Amino acid sequence: MPEPDTIFYDGACGLCHRWIRFVVPRDPGGEKFRFAPLQGPTFAGRIEERRRESLPDSIVVQRGGDDAAAALLVRSAAVLHIMKRLGGGWAVLSGLARLVPPPVRDWGYDRVASVRHRLFKKPDDACPLVPPELRDRFLP
Repeated sequence: MPEPDTIFYDGACGLCHRWIRFVVPRDPGGEKFRFAPLQGPTFAGRIEERRRESLPDSIVVQRGGDDAAAALLVRSAAVLHIMKRLGGGWAVLSGLARLVPPPVRDWGYDRVASVRHRLFKKPDDACPLVPPELRDRFLP
């Protein structure tokens, strides 16, 4: 089984928070994903500063077991990769969305990302206490 991918997310974004809450129960055993905020030490330690500056401030996926610099997925590619790894209908939906050319997908992603802080306020429970059974899946 491949190593889990790490989903880096904007810890101050309500939409990103909801996305992580969507993914966690669909990976019940935690074999597919780990999670860490873009503002945390895990992201800073894994991705060199020069590269971090060029990445979006929403969702970044680091594929497990791959070279850290080459294995980063961003924007719509990151979202579709996550959906594909979730399997089932999400994988089918991901496959269908991949029929749309990447520049068009990324344009749509960028439009949502540009208004996400206004549309999706940071929830009060954005930093809840993580239940013990999930703690090893959330990195600092």
